[in-house]
Amino acid sequence: METPPSAARSTRPEVTLAVCRGTCRLLRQAGYSVLLELPLPDGRRADIMAITAGGELTIIEVKSSIEDWRVDQKWPDYLAWCDQLFFAVPVDFPQELIVQEVGLIVADAYGAEILRRPGRQPLAAARRKSLLIDCARLASERLARLNDPDFADFT
Repeated sequence: METPPSAARSTRPEVTLAVCRGTCRLLRQAGYSVLLELPLPDGRRADIMAITAGGELTIIEVKSSIEDWRVDQKWPDYLAWCDQLFFAVPVDFPQELIVQEVGLIVADAYGAEILRRPGRQPLAAARRKSLLIDCARLASERLARLNDPDFADFT
């Protein structure tokens, strides 16, 4: 993947959006279903939760810059909520900063490539079931809001 000349002028939110989009394209092509911005039971929020047809859960944390990586050292907390953990970074990110224990994806707005796969740490069955229910409920609620944006929950 080549970095377009405009990438150097991109803002952090634009880079994050591009890396997220390319990573999701890769995951969907590989047969995963993806859910963005998933709140986790411990109060953290996964940038991308990818789910296989068999119910395996992968969290992908998007890092748009060195500063983003340095200020966000909560990554070990995500290991408790997935079978495997990846970081997705832009093409020009210094890859040596990403710890070896996790997977590494390099992405731009059009696609992505897995450079390193992490080991699998299977979740306990009860935790997996709970997370899959959370994912299904959130996806359903988001779809319902798209279909009826004027709905107000009065309960």
